[in-house]
Amino acid sequence: MIAEMTTYRLHYFPESGNSYKLALMLALCGQDFDPVWTDFGGGITFTAEWRATVNPMGEIPVLEEDGVRLTQTAPILLRLAERYRRFGPGDEQERFEMLRWLFWDNQKLSGYMATYRYRRAFTPSSDEKVQTFLRKRIDDFLSILSGEVTQRPFILGERPTIADISMCGYLMFPVEESGYDLASRFPPVGAWMQRIAALPGWRAPYDLLPGARLKRYV
Repeated sequence: MIAEMTTYRLHYFPESGNSYKLALMLALCGQDFDPVWTDFGGGITFTAEWRATVNPMGEIPVLEEDGVRLTQTAPILLRLAERYRRFGPGDEQERFEMLRWLFWDNQKLSGYMATYRYRRAFTPSSDEKVQTFLRKRIDDFLSILSGEVTQRPFILGERPTIADISMCGYLMFPVEESGYDLASRFPPVGAWMQRIAALPGWRAPYDLLPGARLKRYV
């Protein structure tokens, strides 16, 4: 009963895949949130005032629960999964596997895709050598993911968990931004994304995250 009464405010900017992960998790759990658009492009997260009042780590997203500010996407996903008893592990072995993939996603897939996509779509120029390096790593990570979801519908098995929600975060944005046509280049990943998109309550990133957008250069 307490969980149902929780009031959420999400500090975000629309292009943030990590913001989308939290917005999507709340939507899939049937929870509303008040959107708090953040002027990331204007550099507000680098200001001393913002860090003192919102997040000393200088990062987006920030989820407020009844006025208590929470940061770092993975532990927030874990918290929500436990609260709503959805998309969490079924036993200790699943918990280990879920954490293993969450850490892998944060360090590898989301980390590299976020950097590559931001440099490609939202900066006026990018060092092509750096972009080539990032693409090679992302291709490797997507091949790993492809191999896993070829064997089973979702990353841990027959049902989705927050590992899936985390890993799809940066992949659900328009292909024009990342340049990755996943359906054709990595068909198992494209099919896995379609299974996630078929979940009740699913919505696309820019449908969940309104507000002024960053200038695009591609």
